[in-house]
Amino acid sequence: MSPFYAMQGRSISGEIIPFSQFQGQVVLIVNTASACGFTPQYAGLNDLYRDYASRGFTVLAFPCDQFGHQEPADNSDILQFCTQRFDVQFPLFEKIDVNGPLAHPLYQWLSKSRPGLLGPKIRWNFTKFLLDRKGKIIGRYASSKKPEKLRQVIEKALRDRH
Repeated sequence: MSPFYAMQGRSISGEIIPFSQFQGQVVLIVNTASACGFTPQYAGLNDLYRDYASRGFTVLAFPCDQFGHQEPADNSDILQFCTQRFDVQFPLFEKIDVNGPLAHPLYQWLSKSRPGLLGPKIRWNFTKFLLDRKGKIIGRYASSKKPEKLRQVIEKALRDRH
């Protein structure tokens, strides 16, 4: 079984969410920020979620303030921003670290399992990881990769039932 399913996170409203509840789904994991040049990607992520959720797809967003202090808000303000500005429908989690000694275990696993071009470290906000229905990492995508450019790989992962 994938290590992903043994982990958990705290939702932006404070509930413990076992990642095992996403078993059998294609999952896009993204570290986000509200004051970043890539923040408009929330809209594209929401479009992906709306278009594919009924087929077993979800987006999990993890706000992070480790890059240029671009997520200074608290969880309550982040939730308000995401819902009012982008009508975000997908799960939002509490603000976390994605690098360093306090990095969330999910990001420790993601970054070590699928290093980027410059190594395992997450380089900026809106780095994306795509997991297949078995929790295997099938892609890591740079911040500059727009969500809509992931449609083909998401559709392939949704079709693959193995």
